[in-house]
Amino acid sequence: MSRRARRGRTAAPAASAGAAGARCTITVCRGCCCGTPTKVPRLDHETQLTDLRTALAGVATVRRTDCLDACERANVIVIQPSADGRKAGGRPVWLGQVNDPGAAADITAWVTEGGPGLAEAPDVLDLYTFQPSRRVRAELDDD
Repeated sequence: MSRRARRGRTAAPAASAGAAGARCTITVCRGCCCGTPTKVPRLDHETQLTDLRTALAGVATVRRTDCLDACERANVIVIQPSADGRKAGGRPVWLGQVNDPGAAADITAWVTEGGPGLAEAPDVLDLYTFQPSRRVRAELDDD
C-alpha cells in the first residue's frame, strides 16, 4: 500500500490489533547470519528477540525462524499484517539491518498501533525496508 493511500485511511483502534486472530506476526530471522555475533557483533541478538516478545506480548505474535535468505541484510525482521490490516490493504513489510535498539522500539510502537494497513509506519523504518525476491516471499507465506 502506498503512503498516499494509507494517509486517506483511518487507523483501527489499537485494542483491535491485540485481539486474538487479529494480531500482526513478527518473524525474526535467527538463521545462519542473522542472530549471530559473527555477522553483527555489536548486538545482543537474544536480548533483541526477548525485548520484542516482551514489548509485544498480547499485541502480536513474535516468532523466531531459520534463515530467510536475505543474509546480506542481517538482521531481518518481517512484519506481517493482522487479518484486519490485510483487509485494509496491508502487506508484509521486510526490514533489514535491524541492528540497533531504536529500530526495534520503532517496530514495537508501530505494531502496537496496528501495524501494516492500520497504522502509519514511522518514517525511520523506510531506511530498513526492502523487497526480497518472490521466491523468498513465497517461502515465508507457506509457513
